[in-house]
Amino acid sequence: MQSIDMDRVKDMTKILLVEDDREIIKNLILLLQGEGFLLMVASSQREALLRIEEAEMGMIKDGIDLILLDLSLPDGSGYVVCAAAKHKLEVPVIFLTAADDEANVVAGFDMGADDYIAKPFRSLELISRIKNILRRTGRTQAVFQIGNLKIDTVKGVVQKDGQDLFLSAMEYRLLLIFLNNQGTILSRNVLLEDIWDVAGDFVNDNTLTVYIKRLREKIETDPQNPKVIKTIRGRGYRLG
Repeated sequence: MQSIDMDRVKDMTKILLVEDDREIIKNLILLLQGEGFLLMVASSQREALLRIEEAEMGMIKDGIDLILLDLSLPDGSGYVVCAAAKHKLEVPVIFLTAADDEANVVAGFDMGADDYIAKPFRSLELISRIKNILRRTGRTQAVFQIGNLKIDTVKGVVQKDGQDLFLSAMEYRLLLIFLNNQGTILSRNVLLEDIWDVAGDFVNDNTLTVYIKRLREKIETDPQNPKVIKTIRGRGYRLG
């Protein structure tokens, strides 16, 4: 019987988003969770500094791997948060801000920022920059082993018994949604909403059935008796 190593599944890259705009927070949660990241949110300088202190003290399991940081916060400057993150955690920092003039860019890099992205930003570009910085700084923790299945969410590679699997973009995103909700039963409605929000493409109930069937055919040892994506009768699906 295929076993699920849930401890490895929990070993996900953790991003602290420091942002006070609720719409941006909502969109980034959907985007980043859809890419397999775990996200913590701080909406003020004070809250961000508290999260950094908690990570320094070991109160956040496995710490913080990267910080996405707005420059203008309701109670202070993002520069202060960047300085604390670099001093206490030595964690990579990406500034996300509308202030893209040369002086702010130079000041950000002088404070130790690893990258600087002006709003409005393009989603795919942001994901690419995050992954590049994680690779460069050696802070990638997004490799999961589920039985004979290996998923590297930074490289975007899925292997079965050591051989690369070729998943479609929607199949891969669907797998990431399950990874990001390990142990949770996901109803079909929830899956449809998540796929719609992340991919931006309309997916109906019949199409979802097809995607789950195709994904199982590729990742399961016995697709007729799935062990990775299980059907919970009358409720939905669950990883493991």
